Amino acid sequence: MNSNQLHQLLLDNLNTAVLLLDAELSINYVNSAAESLLQVSSLRLIGSNVCDLFSDGESSKGNLLEALEKNLTHTRRHEYIRALASMGLLQVDYTVTPVEVNLEPMLLMEMQPIDRFLKINREEALLSVHDTSKSLIRGLAHEIKNPLGGIRGAAQLLDQEIANIGLDDETRELCKIITTETDRLRNLVDRLLGSNQIPSFEQINIHEVTEHVAALLAAEAQGSLVILRDYDPSIPDIQGDRSQLIQAILNVARNAMQAVLESGGSDPLVTIKSRIQRSFTIGGKRHRVVCRIDVIDNGPGVSEEIFERIFFPMISGRSNGSGLGLTIAQTAVNGHQGIIECDSEPGNTRFAIYLPIRD
Repeated sequence: MNSNQLHQLLLDNLNTAVLLLDAELSINYVNSAAESLLQVSSLRLIGSNVCDLFSDGESSKGNLLEALEKNLTHTRRHEYIRALASMGLLQVDYTVTPVEVNLEPMLLMEMQPIDRFLKINREEALLSVHDTSKSLIRGLAHEIKNPLGGIRGAAQLLDQEIANIGLDDETRELCKIITTETDRLRNLVDRLLGSNQIPSFEQINIHEVTEHVAALLAAEAQGSLVILRDYDPSIPDIQGDRSQLIQAILNVARNAMQAVLESGGSDPLVTIKSRIQRSFTIGGKRHRVVCRIDVIDNGPGVSEEIFERIFFPMISGRSNGSGLGLTIAQTAVNGHQGIIECDSEPGNTRFAIYLPIRD
């Protein structure tokens, strides 16, 4: 390995986004962390003007040119830049340092995403709470299912006794109600527990999964919903359990469909998007490359009252919702060492499913 390859390897393994700017503030180089932060490849970034990334481009241009002309290191905090793929705004701290490359004055820019650090802390807290609640639910479910079996058995025996002594059908109907409601409660407990099946990991094409989900969604919507696909064909196969990933993405997509259709808005739309994301941290572990599946809808958004708890069991924004779909989805994705994030505002709700491709 020569020195250039070593330098490239080191830069691409940094968590900090690094950009090299020329005297015209055009981008000459970006590392992998910068591609991940800005959600776009180096091919699109190189040659573009860095000021186009900032929400206040003119002010940023003045600060950068001043640092270049006066040969001063310059730091700005809480600046907003555009994530080019989603066109959302990200809050960052950045530092620029004047450097000389081949006798040409240039600026080395280092960016740290504040939003991402906050999300990592929030995700770690949510994962901890999720693990705790899952353990609690398993314990409660065990205690509930044992007497349910006894109640159901007793109701069946009672029904047989009633039939033997010839009591009326109305009395037997009461036994049937007990049996039916016991089964319903048992099914609810089973759904809370999630699948007992051991994941069967294999190499899968994530777009086969998303296409299957889109087809199921279209069948359920019966023409009342527009479903858009926006895929990155360069995403390699990932290790995963196909049925569990279908269930997870379907739960999220169905949630989006119900949100837009029940809101009664015009032009209901759900978009399923796939992208590569680099240098992404999940649960305190940094992954070099992850696959990101976005499910985006133009519904009313997630209410503030439940936003922090939407992945908890029995929490739903719909009056007739079970509150289990997102919990089951998060559990399945966690089983793949991934995570689901949500950003929401009226007219634009995005659930992002992150699945590691390689560490």
